[in-house]
Amino acid sequence: METMNLTPEPSTKADSGAPTEKPKKKDKERKDQKSAAKSQQAPSKKKPDDQALIGITCPKSEDLSEWYQQVILKGEMLEFTDIPGCYIYQPASYRIWEFIQDYFNERIRKMKVKNCYFPLFITEANLQREKDHIEGFAAEVAWVTEGGKNKLEKRLAVRPTSETAIKKIRSHRDLPLKMNQWNNVVRWEFKHPMPFLRSREFLWQEGHTAHMTEEEAGKEVLEILDHYASIYEDLLAVPVVKGKKTVNEQFPGAHYTTTIEGFIPAVGRGIQAGTSHCLGQHFAKMFDITVEDPNQQIKEGEKREKLHVWQNSWGFTTRSIGIMVLIHGDDKGLVIPPRVAETQVVIVPVGVTAKMAEADKQKLYDEVDNLRQTLEDQGLRVECDYREGYNVGYKFNDWEMKGVPLRLEFGPKDAAKGVVTTSRRDREGKGEIAVSDVAAKVPELLETIQKDMYNKAADEYSSHRKIVREWSDFVPTLNRKNVILVPHCTTGDCEDEIKKDSSGNVEGQEVDVRAPSMGAKSLCIPAEQPEEIQEGQKCVNPKCGKDAVKWVMFGRSY
Repeated sequence: METMNLTPEPSTKADSGAPTEKPKKKDKERKDQKSAAKSQQAPSKKKPDDQALIGITCPKSEDLSEWYQQVILKGEMLEFTDIPGCYIYQPASYRIWEFIQDYFNERIRKMKVKNCYFPLFITEANLQREKDHIEGFAAEVAWVTEGGKNKLEKRLAVRPTSETAIKKIRSHRDLPLKMNQWNNVVRWEFKHPMPFLRSREFLWQEGHTAHMTEEEAGKEVLEILDHYASIYEDLLAVPVVKGKKTVNEQFPGAHYTTTIEGFIPAVGRGIQAGTSHCLGQHFAKMFDITVEDPNQQIKEGEKREKLHVWQNSWGFTTRSIGIMVLIHGDDKGLVIPPRVAETQVVIVPVGVTAKMAEADKQKLYDEVDNLRQTLEDQGLRVECDYREGYNVGYKFNDWEMKGVPLRLEFGPKDAAKGVVTTSRRDREGKGEIAVSDVAAKVPELLETIQKDMYNKAADEYSSHRKIVREWSDFVPTLNRKNVILVPHCTTGDCEDEIKKDSSGNVEGQEVDVRAPSMGAKSLCIPAEQPEEIQEGQKCVNPKCGKDAVKWVMFGRSY
């Protein structure tokens, strides 16, 4: 198969989240965990230079799910645990998350946002105070009912999010209040977990801010969205489309939701990459967060009116790492953009043989170490592969599978010519750089790799965003692995109808046989509209009959 099994399964539990008997592990989860464990075990009877020992055995185009698991496991991004949906982040993936943290922290601090930490546990009473909001998480909340050997008098929720933990504001002088935390959250989905993309515990940042006016809140919402887009495009080399969610798809309880939407070319599906919400005054009214109006003209003895604050919430998760892997990875393994690679350059000594004199070998290794020092002095992250007992072919495959952006080969012949041989991870072929130019040329080459990776992905995304004006072209265009821009009325009922009529449940409807039941949903109303909606333009849905309001991006989605 080509699509990843990320379709939600019907919940078998009450939405209250109350503890019941232990859920049975899904057959698919058991199979994937056994397969993952097996793929990490090297065959003992094979020679160390056999590529199958470390290589990716499933092509990306043949079975994306199997390919993805092999790539993240053999590329040492994470490890499975005995709890489905909970993973060990290996240094290679956690380092990417640290780069994201550093990048984002630098920008939000300029916005006067301060990092903090909210409790892991939330009381049931506090969580349930906001019914509309928690309704979106009800089936996913994990509950603590015992402490040690004692039953808790009142059960506690493990945070699925932390809106309810925001501090009470006392005065207009506290505004704007801007807080952010980097933490983990738990959403105990009874679906098939997929590393990075859908997990029961994941890492994220969540910003919570409060403002005096809607205008101030709205300005911040878009500023944060720009930062999110920049993380993807400038760090991860992943193109995204900025836009606004339709009412059907916006965050529960939000005034409106803005989003960045990515695209997975291998299956032609969109994927939500990050969201920035204006919560409006909804939570402020629920929790009675008010301040006196400092601009009100009052007479002596009169009291100032109370105003409910305007709140925002914005979040960015480790899902970003999975999106990066799916877009850039190939049949050799990971392809990591230089700006977030734990190792940007690996230097592999070549031409070392058993007959080589020890003094000559040591001289070569000293020259390799000098190259390393030169590059590290330029601020690059460098490794040298001196491993004994592995031939260079094995080493090349190993580093390619781990996605290191640039490999430098250096042997006696290179030393005699005064060059290093270069091999880029993002494309085939080799080049040469003079040893004397390494300090200047290697950083330049890494920046070229970064830009080329982004441009390749951006061109592919652009070529798969199609304008569709007629319903007769809707599903056929979707089936060619595209997302589509259509004139739409933006009403919820019409959106539901489109999702139904573009699925495999409609008699006579042509659909993608690899996803027979999946209809198209709205991904976003792009901020950059392809063109003006013409006067008299009708909604693409022939059953609707309303005038179109905006171009809306629809697609099959993770």
